[in-house]
Amino acid sequence: EVQLVESGGKLVQAGESLRLSCAVSGDTFDDYAVGWFRQVPGEGRQGLSCLSTSGFDYADSVKGRFTIYRDNAKNTVYLQMNSLKPEDTAVYYCAARPGYIATMHSDQYSYWGQGTRVTVSS
Repeated sequence: EVQLVESGGKLVQAGESLRLSCAVSGDTFDDYAVGWFRQVPGEGRQGLSCLSTSGFDYADSVKGRFTIYRDNAKNTVYLQMNSLKPEDTAVYYCAARPGYIATMHSDQYSYWGQGTRVTVSS
């Protein structure tokens, strides 16, 4: 079992960059795949990116703008977000699932953080 804590969300202007952090604790970091998701009111959680020791993937909507990477020394997964747009406004979550298969299907994840809010103004 792992615990996840997101941080880094804030209000930014369109075109700016922001880095979100997901600190993972409680179990062997390498044994889990981690994904980033976001949610706006009235909608389901949208998969953005995922990472495991076997690979990574991005949703088309963020490909080329967002980068996922991990710092094993800090047990932290980051989401670097560039060229932010107002439509990126959402609550961002990281999630973890045991194993080495990275997926952006939210129902495949067992552990979730509390979320961090990102607001992009135009």
